[in-house]
Amino acid sequence: MQDIEPYDNWQYLYTSENDERSPFYGREYSEFAFTQTVYNYYIHPQWDEFGSSTLYLKVLMADYQEQYAIIEFIGEWNDAIENDVMRLKRDVIDEFERQGITKYILITENVLNFHSSDDSYYEEWFDDIKDDGGWIVALNMPEQTQYDFKKTHLNNYIELINFIPWRTMKPDILFNQIDNILLRRLD
Repeated sequence: MQDIEPYDNWQYLYTSENDERSPFYGREYSEFAFTQTVYNYYIHPQWDEFGSSTLYLKVLMADYQEQYAIIEFIGEWNDAIENDVMRLKRDVIDEFERQGITKYILITENVLNFHSSDDSYYEEWFDDIKDDGGWIVALNMPEQTQYDFKKTHLNNYIELINFIPWRTMKPDILFNQIDNILLRRLD
């Protein structure tokens, strides 16, 4: 897992540690000190910790004018024990919501397991943004993880979309593609 780095081809456009509005503003990273783990596996030091011991993230883009954020994840999403969604909602999403972000692309291809609890934080997150035309998308989630999400009906709040070539696009193009997919679903 230490070889899986957050996507970095958009760093010339955005870095969360240099964004004064980001919850990760001012963070410093090492390229050599591997200190964070998911279970017994070290992960790359560029991933951001937000209170979970099994799930880490990296904000790849926050566009305040267009009101969207793209966040990549790695690890195990565990609401049953770690209450990851509560930590994510309180420590990251609420901060972005205060800055006007209403649309979220969660890149979840490296989320290998999901353990559910209740859906109250998902419902709260969705309710907070829906009146402003907001949405939440989990992009490229592995099939087994999607199965677990669907089993607990979290897809009522988070759209599950498989969209393989996201790395070949700039963030605004990816956002527009996802937005168009969701608009077609509403029609």
